[in-house]
This record gives sequence, C-alpha cells and structure tokens, in this order.
Amino acid sequence: MIWTSVALLAFVTLQRLSELGLARHNTRKLIANGGREIAPQHYPYMVVLHGCWIAGLWLLAIDRPISPVWFVIFMLLQLCRLWVIGTLRDRWTTRIIVLPGAPLVSGGPYRFLSHPNYAVVICEIAVLPLAFGLPLYAVVFSVLNAAILYVRISAENAALKSAMFLK
Repeated sequence: MIWTSVALLAFVTLQRLSELGLARHNTRKLIANGGREIAPQHYPYMVVLHGCWIAGLWLLAIDRPISPVWFVIFMLLQLCRLWVIGTLRDRWTTRIIVLPGAPLVSGGPYRFLSHPNYAVVICEIAVLPLAFGLPLYAVVFSVLNAAILYVRISAENAALKSAMFLK
C-alpha cells in the first residue's frame, strides 16, 4: 500500500519540477520576445505554498491508502492540465507574462473558461489531499491558494485589460 502513495507523490513532485523547468524556458523566450512580467512580487509566495503543499503530503500521506474515486478525479485533472499546457504551448508559464501584440488564446479549454489552468490547480489542491483522506489539509491549502489566486487573477486580468485583450 505504501508504494502506491509513494508512486503518486513522486509522480506529482516530478511533474511539478518538470513544469517549473518548462515554465522557466517559456518565460525566458517570452521575455526575449518583448513579454513583460506582471506582479512578480506574489510569485515567491505561490512557490512556497505549492512547495509546502507537496512537502506536507509527503509527510502526512506517505502511509495512507488512496481513495480510488479521488484518484480517478485527480488523474482526470491531469488530462485537463495537459490540455491547458498543450493549448498555450510556448506561452504556458507559472508567471504572469503579457506579450504585447500576441492574440489572447481562445482555443482549447479557453473556449469555456477565462482561467482554466487556475481551475485545474484549485481542484488539484483539494482533490489530492482528499485522495489520501486528508479533508482538513485540503481545506487549509484551498483557502491559502484562494488568497494567492485572488491577487494573481486580479493582476492578470488588469494586465490583460490594459493590453486591450479584455473588454
């Protein structure tokens, strides 16, 4: 049983680390092409929050059984995550980067939601702890994540609006 928890936590940890590498690569390209980073001051808090979320799961969930229902929901969220990243391609990053003159992405999941990546992250922050039977953990990190996303989405929407992307 412990090996399934380790496998799931290792998957999520490696996924997030590889995504940080992809985000760093895409951020450099976007900045080199004239992109501007918006509201960078919140970014370290977001990194700490996500790092603590994963580290805490390693501490608390390592020997817990995984709920099959929550596991399936989490894996479906991973497909949504890939859909978002695949839609944004080289514009996907963990920072808020506005690329002047580039059209707003409106395909894929962006046809249905303004911020599908954030919707996926909101669900992941809650669902993975629930898969391990940690509802209080899910609530605490969901509240902390909501606070950061409030700042982040407000800054992103203001930046897009000032760049004439939103009406």
